[in-house]
Amino acid sequence: RTLYCAAMRIITLNANGIRSAARKGFFEWLPAQDADVVCIQETKAQVDQLADPMFRPHGYHCHYFDATKKGYSGVAIYSRAKPQGIVTGFGSREFDAEGRYIEAQFKGLSVVSVYLPSGSSSEERQQAKFRFLDQFMPYLKSLKRKRRGYVLCGDWNIAHKEIDLRNWRSNQKNSGFLPEERAWLDRLFDDVGYVDGFRAVDERPDQYTWWSNRGQAWAKNVGWRIDYQVLSP
Repeated sequence: RTLYCAAMRIITLNANGIRSAARKGFFEWLPAQDADVVCIQETKAQVDQLADPMFRPHGYHCHYFDATKKGYSGVAIYSRAKPQGIVTGFGSREFDAEGRYIEAQFKGLSVVSVYLPSGSSSEERQQAKFRFLDQFMPYLKSLKRKRRGYVLCGDWNIAHKEIDLRNWRSNQKNSGFLPEERAWLDRLFDDVGYVDGFRAVDERPDQYTWWSNRGQAWAKNVGWRIDYQVLSP
């Protein structure tokens, strides 16, 4: 079914703090991207901390969804066209309080900024990540039944296949490349029928979205691809 025809440029960024990103030039960089929709994760700020007009850049409708805990998580969407509706959260009491899902609805199309938990800090957080995956999959299945297209952009905190991180052999027991996490993405793409948008157009190795601050990882391109545009067919 044809839901929309206009070309759109949709970009996604884990800001690691929107105020920190602002100090590093994010809002000077943004206009040059010519994006119709900008999905942001890890804003790490409450709306009342974003009173400066820079956090609502000219030409965009800006929507933030905060975590209850200050300085933690949070997602946002900027769009040139005014959304017909905004959805915050996906119905999880535990994870909606962490500000991890915001959806902008346009005619026939929804764009989502999503931020999955990281489990790297502790076993407790890894178990929370597994709970998130268990709760999010039924929701993603329910979206497939709606009569609209979906683009879910964000930091999924999972590298899907060996091609998606440089040092895959040494990371098979680490959060972000655990067999259970990778199998979850297998189900999402192979069984549920979503599409990994980047891999649909670029099958080359060494294409990453995150690099450690240690060991000259950026300079040596020792990275992980953990940020995705996940599409309905």
